[in-house]
Amino acid sequence: MEWTYRNFTKKSIDLALLGVEKRAGDETYFCTPKGAKIIGWAGVDGIHYCLIRGFGEMVFAISPMNVAPNYVHPLARTFSDFLRLLLACGSCDTLEQAWQWDESQFQTFLAKNPPTQEQTEVLEQLAQQTGLAPMEHPWQYLHEVQSGFAYDKIKFTEDYYDLDMNPDAPQPPPKWEVSFDGGFRSSRQGRPGKELPIRKEFDWAGYHWAIPSIYLCGKGIVMDFCMRVETAAIRDFLNKWDLTPENETERQFTQEQQMQLDLDNPLHMDFHSLLHLNGKELHSTHGYGTSYNPCLGPECVVEDEAKRTVEHYGLDLNYAWVILRSSYPWATKRKPEIRQLSVTLLPDAVSVPGPHFRLSTPGDTVRFSYDGQEYILTLQEYEAQEMNWSLMPDTELEYPSHYVAMSYTITPEPPDGVMDIADCNEGDRPRQAPPAPGQPTAASCAMVVGIIGGADGPTAIIYDQQKQGKLHAACSSLHFKPVEQVEWRIVFREHRSFSAEIDLLSR
Repeated sequence: MEWTYRNFTKKSIDLALLGVEKRAGDETYFCTPKGAKIIGWAGVDGIHYCLIRGFGEMVFAISPMNVAPNYVHPLARTFSDFLRLLLACGSCDTLEQAWQWDESQFQTFLAKNPPTQEQTEVLEQLAQQTGLAPMEHPWQYLHEVQSGFAYDKIKFTEDYYDLDMNPDAPQPPPKWEVSFDGGFRSSRQGRPGKELPIRKEFDWAGYHWAIPSIYLCGKGIVMDFCMRVETAAIRDFLNKWDLTPENETERQFTQEQQMQLDLDNPLHMDFHSLLHLNGKELHSTHGYGTSYNPCLGPECVVEDEAKRTVEHYGLDLNYAWVILRSSYPWATKRKPEIRQLSVTLLPDAVSVPGPHFRLSTPGDTVRFSYDGQEYILTLQEYEAQEMNWSLMPDTELEYPSHYVAMSYTITPEPPDGVMDIADCNEGDRPRQAPPAPGQPTAASCAMVVGIIGGADGPTAIIYDQQKQGKLHAACSSLHFKPVEQVEWRIVFREHRSFSAEIDLLSR
């Protein structure tokens, strides 16, 4: 005979000793499915058993203390099978935990937890009054039911998705919206713009690019630049610099190493852009960036908005992508109708470390070459100086004040902005000022102050440019003790690609 739950309730069989205790009321938990009819309680950790509307007589175990998402598991296809499992296993304790075991663990638990005398009496009563026989292969039965079950068919109440009640609740992906000031994570800063597909692809600066869409907002236009990067180039870069997720926080680089690292990094690209709308020029006021890097593996991907952006635009997930979002205010008071739209991409100059040199006596020279041209740097003045911090607000920090100022000329005069001179030594960090007697002391200080000249800083002396050439000045880093000798580095500023104008839309 096939037993339904309703028919069984007419029997005077109490299954409490088998872990199916009857209770009055309709108490539920956040993970109790919609349409659940509770048939019994385990009496511990809120575990309960139920039928679910829409699943017939299938019996489920609900375990609120399990780790998400393992709150609900089917136990039996029918109520009769549930009773046969009880007869085979002796109690619901085994059935409720079986989802996490293999057959060996299942059999071991049964052997270590045989039915008590009281449970045996209930099992005998159950068998006599129902005429059911124990399930022959209980673990195989449970395994088949659970491995083939479509868990996504179970519906839950709003409590299940409430993060206060269920911190591990799955959340639906946020609606795709882009606003003028929102960036990637907080797009709700302002009214979202209207997406206008562009689907423009082009090659520039050694990369393949895509501009999938623009967004027409109340304040202006938002545009996403998507730069495709070969994963092989990323792996070569990581291997060259021995960069791994485990050591990235431990690696320390000098300023010169950091410059070279930026040059080698295939994910590093600095440029600015101008938008041309109906003959008017629009300048970007701000932007945001993110990157999708499949080389690091899913456990290291923290920028979920990057993958979401790549997926929204249908870009190939087998590549890495750098996504740069720029916002351009309207050039007119009202949002114009777009008749013609193009963008000009202009690469920013990169810093390339050059030769080192030491000079300390006016008249000393150093020769160097750049871009096929030989230059001579001549030292004009070299003087140790001290920064005056008396005008700074009172602070518990003591700042380094000693530095060297020098002036120099270069012949022939290089083009403006092509090169700079920098100290190879990064200088001393501010430190905790000596305490007054009896005052407590601080163990460390992480504050860093950068100085770019000042009222009492180095003074440039202007020479007759026809005789001496154009005078340049440079200051060393700051130190707590006077510096006798400074090692300088020439830094070249290069543009490694040409500007490009990309037509986006014409009507």
